[in-house]
Amino acid sequence: MTTMTLAALAQQGELGTGGVRTWLLDNIVPLVLLAVALLLLWLGGGKGDNAGVMRRLGGVVIALALIGLAVSGLGVDVGEWLAGLFTG
Repeated sequence: MTTMTLAALAQQGELGTGGVRTWLLDNIVPLVLLAVALLLLWLGGGKGDNAGVMRRLGGVVIALALIGLAVSGLGVDVGEWLAGLFTG
């Protein structure tokens, strides 16, 4: 019975991964960012290594920019813009 229902939904195009993607972006990404921030504070802030924390934070900001490009779907536009810089 369940297999027939899933097959019918799949044929109608009503099944997809949009809900899972939205849930991941709304819940998992902020939790990972919070964990990274706490880890950075714990590793460097407690020892007084503020310069080390800032170096790591620069890497985190670059990683966040890449995640933002991947999630927003603008990676193709950025790639075309970069290619346009080197081609006429």
